[in-house]
Amino acid sequence: MKKFNVVWWAYSYPITVLALASTKYAQVTKTSFAHLLMLILSAISVMVSVVLMVYTALNTNTLLPPDDACDPTIIATHGSINISSVKQTLQRYKELQDIIAILGLDVLSEEDRLTVARARKIERFLSQPFFVAEVFTGSPGKYVGLAETIRGFQLILSGKLDGLPEQAFYLVGNIDEATAKAMNLEMESNLKK
Repeated sequence: MKKFNVVWWAYSYPITVLALASTKYAQVTKTSFAHLLMLILSAISVMVSVVLMVYTALNTNTLLPPDDACDPTIIATHGSINISSVKQTLQRYKELQDIIAILGLDVLSEEDRLTVARARKIERFLSQPFFVAEVFTGSPGKYVGLAETIRGFQLILSGKLDGLPEQAFYLVGNIDEATAKAMNLEMESNLKK
């Protein structure tokens, strides 16, 4: 048996539209046939909606697909990364944002500065160019697999990319593109000097 999906509610739309149209028709024509048609189509529409509501209530655990991206079994097949370390880095950065806004980065400890720099790189790295955003960003969309994304997080969190500027991580596909963009940015800044 197929799993239930929210899309099944779309099946109720055509019959509901027909029921509404027959209601309008029955009001205009005032014939027995029009009223009978209106009653039949309205009853079918209500019945379909009730059946879908009951079925939805009984199958609420399968309404949305599972979150495979954070499933430990899938992550384990692509390499060992501690997802909680990515979350912790971003949460620590969020905690430090008020301090940074009021007092600046200078008051932070060296460890906190490193956390802020890595979290900002992670945020920029998460701005991978999507196909649907091509019109808005002017950047072509790119598909980046889960393994490549995890490798990027590993390199950022390990500190191997601490020397790269934040701008290098913005709107790039995989982490190799970020390093190439960093080299291009460095060459551009050398040419301007």
